[in-house]
Amino acid sequence: MPDIDYPIYDADNHFYEPEEALTTYLPKKFAKDFRYVEVNGRKKLVINGRLSEYIPNPTFEVIARPGAHEPWFRATNTEGKTLRELTGKPIKCLDAYRRPEPRVKLMDEQGLATAMMFPTLASTVEVNLSTDHEVVHAVIHSLNEWIFDVWTFNYEDRIFTTPIVTLMDVDLAVKELEYCLERGAKTVLVRPAPVPGYRGGRSLAWEEFDPFWARVAEAGIYVSMHASDSGYEQLAQSWIGSGEMLPFKPDVFRAMLAPSDRAIADTCAALICHGVFHRNPTLKVASIENGSSWVRDLLERFDHVYGQMPGEFHEHPRTTFARHIWVAPFYEEPLDQLAEMIGVERILFGSDYPHPEGLANPLDFLAEVECFGPADQRAIMSDNLKGLLAGVKL
Repeated sequence: MPDIDYPIYDADNHFYEPEEALTTYLPKKFAKDFRYVEVNGRKKLVINGRLSEYIPNPTFEVIARPGAHEPWFRATNTEGKTLRELTGKPIKCLDAYRRPEPRVKLMDEQGLATAMMFPTLASTVEVNLSTDHEVVHAVIHSLNEWIFDVWTFNYEDRIFTTPIVTLMDVDLAVKELEYCLERGAKTVLVRPAPVPGYRGGRSLAWEEFDPFWARVAEAGIYVSMHASDSGYEQLAQSWIGSGEMLPFKPDVFRAMLAPSDRAIADTCAALICHGVFHRNPTLKVASIENGSSWVRDLLERFDHVYGQMPGEFHEHPRTTFARHIWVAPFYEEPLDQLAEMIGVERILFGSDYPHPEGLANPLDFLAEVECFGPADQRAIMSDNLKGLLAGVKL
């Protein structure tokens, strides 16, 4: 255990949902829209009548070893192993990945004071049910009810579990937000993507969604934009004919397209260009598990577009980004370069534990901040997230 004199705040931890997580509170009339079926002796997920392979084992009875894919993401896979080969033999899902009591004990062993806890499977819900808003809201509320029952949204001020809100129907979104706020949520997860509509998608930063953003700002919490299936697989489909997002089926061309980078970059561009921060000046957004490689290109494009049309912005968009948006980089990315662009005070530590693409030991991230002085290390590993949870004022 490293010898540090401050509490570690991890912005990105996960639990693994059991089968009942999304179905226990789901009204019976939606039972066929989101259900588990058995295929060749294995449980699979059927969403909107389609068999999903998004998560190969959606019950998570066995899982990949935490950190198993680190050589892949550090691009040090010198033996050329496939992701499956790197994954190795599955392990049994620990109780600490299912319930908060054993998770806190594990956090003590790992040296974590506080962790933001995200679901794993839920990221596939909205994109696959976007043709029926009522179903999406029902499935998401069902999950939020289960999360509160099992994990709560604030477990002993150690685990802050993140409920989800979809903006498909803004009135229902505000209602869901109030449900979460009344139960102590410190953040809510909004998918970084256009909001699906019956006439097509539209920006989540349009004024029609201001009742939601205004209530978030008034409550003093922040919005987590966690990596999800943002529908950007359409880019890949145009080139390689793939269908559903399959995060564990590598494709070199898809990797070059970087659809996840596009999703978060476009979302941040929409938030700024469509004025949501101007209309809600205390609103805070954190980009979680999207990395940071997209930040430089986005800021440079802001520079170019601002140089063309300065009158279309209320201020330089770089300034808006630096004031309102926090970023949790991947461990394999150069943090010193990110700090030069957005400032140390906007960088969050996130381990993505216990996912295979995350760190096997969350505090291994300390090696990535050695390029900073002690004060900046503490800001990244502790103070920045601590401030968000305390409702830091802008």
